[in-house]
Amino acid sequence: MTTTELSKILGNPRNKACEECTIDYILIDSRNCIYADKSIFFALTSKTGNGHKYVDELLEQGVKNFVVSQYNEAWNNQDANFWVVENTLSALQFLVGEHRKQFDIPVIGITGSNGKTIVKEWLYALLQPYYRCIRSPKSFNSQIGVPLSVWQMRPEHQLGIFEAGISTILEMQHIAPIISPTIGIFTNLGTAHQEGFESTQQKLYEKLQLFTHAQTLVYCKEYPIESLAAQLLPNTQLVSWNYDDPTATINVHIEAQTTTQTKLWVQPKNIAPNHQSEAHCYTLPFADKASLENAINVLVTCIILGHTHVDTQLLHPVSMRLSIKQGLNNCLLIDDAYTADLEGLHVALSMLSAQAAGKTIGRTVILSDMLQTGMNDEDLYLAVSSLLKEKKIDTLIGIGKVLPKFGHLFPMQTQFYSTTQQFLDTHPSFQNQIILIKGARMFQLEQITAYLEQKRHETVMEINLNALVHNFKHLRSFLQPETKTVAMIKANAYGCGAVTIAQTLSHFHCDYFGVAVADEGVELRKAGIRTPIIVMNPEPSSFNLLLDNNLEPEIYSFAELQRFMAFADKQGVTHYPIHLKFDTGMHRLGFEKKDLPLLISILKHTNVIKVASAFSHLAAAEDPAMDAFTKSQIDLFEACTSTLQAALPYAFLRHILNTSGIQRFPLHQYEMVRMGIGLYGVGIDDASPIQNVATLKTVILQIKELKQGETIGYNRKGVLLRDSKVAAIPIGYADGLDRAFGGGNGFALVRGQKAPFLGNICMDVCMIDVTDIEDVSENDTVTIFGDELTISHLAEKTNTIPYEILTGVSARVKRVYYQE
Repeated sequence: MTTTELSKILGNPRNKACEECTIDYILIDSRNCIYADKSIFFALTSKTGNGHKYVDELLEQGVKNFVVSQYNEAWNNQDANFWVVENTLSALQFLVGEHRKQFDIPVIGITGSNGKTIVKEWLYALLQPYYRCIRSPKSFNSQIGVPLSVWQMRPEHQLGIFEAGISTILEMQHIAPIISPTIGIFTNLGTAHQEGFESTQQKLYEKLQLFTHAQTLVYCKEYPIESLAAQLLPNTQLVSWNYDDPTATINVHIEAQTTTQTKLWVQPKNIAPNHQSEAHCYTLPFADKASLENAINVLVTCIILGHTHVDTQLLHPVSMRLSIKQGLNNCLLIDDAYTADLEGLHVALSMLSAQAAGKTIGRTVILSDMLQTGMNDEDLYLAVSSLLKEKKIDTLIGIGKVLPKFGHLFPMQTQFYSTTQQFLDTHPSFQNQIILIKGARMFQLEQITAYLEQKRHETVMEINLNALVHNFKHLRSFLQPETKTVAMIKANAYGCGAVTIAQTLSHFHCDYFGVAVADEGVELRKAGIRTPIIVMNPEPSSFNLLLDNNLEPEIYSFAELQRFMAFADKQGVTHYPIHLKFDTGMHRLGFEKKDLPLLISILKHTNVIKVASAFSHLAAAEDPAMDAFTKSQIDLFEACTSTLQAALPYAFLRHILNTSGIQRFPLHQYEMVRMGIGLYGVGIDDASPIQNVATLKTVILQIKELKQGETIGYNRKGVLLRDSKVAAIPIGYADGLDRAFGGGNGFALVRGQKAPFLGNICMDVCMIDVTDIEDVSENDTVTIFGDELTISHLAEKTNTIPYEILTGVSARVKRVYYQE
């Protein structure tokens, strides 16, 4: 789209200062700018951020086109075009809606409570042999994700596959015209995202708006969709399917089924081209209800498009995660071994860049051929080369027969192999590298991940970086735009891994990090973290580490103040930043109000140190019964810091609010707040939108069938009261599993069902009762805590707090980081 065409849609720019150009890329994040001269930046605003703050940064990078709602007169002299609109998100959606009108091709729109991304990916897998397909990257189904997805449509594409998700009323009306599907799929109707709707019927009504102009709608008749769909979509052909139901448009019959495979027949009724109505037999590589439901939605859609002979063995589980794993020889692996597309490569490279920031470490990409992108191969791999060069990749390892033909396009070191096995046969070895592994599923690059990954025991703690960022943004939504944030990442980021957490939050402009001791700060500095770091419990023996690594100490007493000043003075340091702690009622550490005269005198007569911030701790901000005490703490803090500020010739930051305080007392946010347990998934109550971040899981090693009266574990404490199936799992108190859970006092989850702990918890292995769980087998996943079994629940069972549960997970439990 040219800037002239853009002006016909959005109106003339307020400041038109540069020549006509073509816009190929939409930017909403200044950190993702690669093709500045072909990009347009939409300065989106929300409760958690304001894109206008990054316009100047993008101008320096060479971006010439901007859509803004808050125009700065300083931009008048810039060689750039500025379209000024009332709402930048609405402008983005309208622009892409107009872009969509240029294409007269089949477009599949997918919505529903669950399964949208899986259905989309499976459709793509089955239909890409027949079409040049464009699809939503990852789970791009939001108010922003949908327009970013549809913008990628180009004249060479023959089929679009896009998903749409909503969380409340009126959202679908904004994104339905953008997708404008010709074929619709309603995956299912469940309770997901129910909090944004008054009823399930209201949610159904809103979701059906996606299909207002669709020619065909596919859905399972098991869900109560048909009646309302018939009212709302009078011109749409409703194609229902169901099991052994002659009233459905398509009848599905399961002929045979095992625990891992299903053979079924699909009988349509004159819905496909050429009025095909014969039954079709398919064998699916799974047997669970949800996967079958998703697969049948996909198969019915393929039949509607006239493709009945599709390869159902391509319907593998879909990984939408970018996982970070520890590799051998001090390597870090970013595992994205299931898809190969340009937008996905961009996302994965951004994660690599964030992880590598500030480190002296090599950057390697292992990439397969990219198939069915709809682009000319030379243009495609030229774009890939530009991405790799922009992200400072040192080495490209190509897998496939196409990439070597374009090796001359890549300025970095290159190696090329026809197959994954050919590469593995070289027994590759890497040292001190960040390695991105990304490729189409057919190349089976997961074999490379397995080869390079450091092997540890089967118990792992998965860290959801999307949830971490969500929680950070949610807490920031209570703040004024100018209020700064401190992320507490002491105790190894509450057990979640300080380095990766800090790297992730740095990417989202967190202002400070807080650690407990100097060694924790040094670890972050060695990892390349440059964000200011407060050390909450500095010891005199670590003062040299503070100065050597630019770490800022908390100062809470006159003795500590004098010791640090004396040390810093000997080093010739001036104006070193410190953070003063005031005791307003916690009665743990800190200066008191009566100390102010002497404290002020010392601070006014030294140039060795400078107060960067003054702060205090709230003792019970989460407890409404203690609100009077909390307010008294805030009042005392206000009095102390006002006196101090009036006496000092410079300004300093103030902060007293923790996670609970941010949400319950936002009027007292001062200039900075501290985010702690809320970042890691623990909300102030069950209704909190805070998302779970950490999931501790293991596997079943062995299952025994034992008789009533037999005993389990040490001291024979577990006595079976019935004939039982007992599973052994490789986790124990050395991994952080509290012994208090033994004897049936706690339970794990297997296949979503409770499995009580039997007998005493052992050091490395413990036992659970799986008698009542159908089809349980060895290697099944066992969840200790996670989305469905929360840390807060475990804390209640053991009469402790979530902090102890989370920080108690031992270092031998591997942390696996992922991003949806």
